[in-house]
Amino acid sequence: MRLTALRRADLDPEQLALFTSIGASRDLEGDTLPGPFDGMLRAPRSGAALAGLGAALRYEGVLTDRVREIVILQVAAHHRSAFEWYAHAPIAEALGVDPAVLDAIRTGGSVSLTDHVEAAAAFAAAELIASGDLTDGTWEQAVVALGEAGVVELITLVGYYGLLAVQMRVLRVAPPAGAVKVEFGAPSGA
Repeated sequence: MRLTALRRADLDPEQLALFTSIGASRDLEGDTLPGPFDGMLRAPRSGAALAGLGAALRYEGVLTDRVREIVILQVAAHHRSAFEWYAHAPIAEALGVDPAVLDAIRTGGSVSLTDHVEAAAAFAAAELIASGDLTDGTWEQAVVALGEAGVVELITLVGYYGLLAVQMRVLRVAPPAGAVKVEFGAPSGA
């Protein structure tokens, strides 16, 4: 960890407002914020915007919970983000995503989904993550399955969680002590 976690008692008013806002939507223990949230406190204006976008994507989006979590885990695996995996794999499991699907995402294997909406979303997310774009065919397939709003949200979801993954990598944010170690497959392009 490159930053010492900010404690509630040491925050200025702007940081404290963000801390309180983030804490209201999570079951927090202690007087620090985990994962990407401590970094957001360092720059509370952009941090508040990021936290707001994350809340909109997680709690007010048009994608189903399962689609959202599958895509987040695809981003986590691509960026080898152990904290994102730690935070979101249990959510996906609780939503009933097959452990074999989670294992395939984590290791870079072939992801086989029987639900056509989930399959189209996962295919589009994989293409977007790998190339930074969607072919016309993938775009059309995704729009049929997710609608235009769903595809735009999927693009935003990939970008948002990619940003968090990079930020956490640079800040050296790791899962909490005692968390199960995550082993990802070979990096893309290896």
